[in-house]
Amino acid sequence: TGARERGQAQEKLAKRVDAEGKLRHTMGKVHGSLARAGKVRGQTPKVEKQEKKKVPKGRAYKRLLYNRRFVNVVVGFGKKRGPNSNPT
Repeated sequence: TGARERGQAQEKLAKRVDAEGKLRHTMGKVHGSLARAGKVRGQTPKVEKQEKKKVPKGRAYKRLLYNRRFVNVVVGFGKKRGPNSNPT
């Protein structure tokens, strides 16, 4: 079986070698056809942006981060959850 595998590998290599003995690059299909480009974005319904509260700048923003990360921490059981996880 080892000789057969080696023979198959040599055949594949021979297909990629041109007349001068140089390796030819076989162009592979990597990311699909361009006909499907933007398919998902086109399907999703347009949702208008909501008005949000103004985000504090500078020192006030750092204060907000400190309070969010260290002061209002709820210690519970189980795995620690990230800042973007929604309660289930």
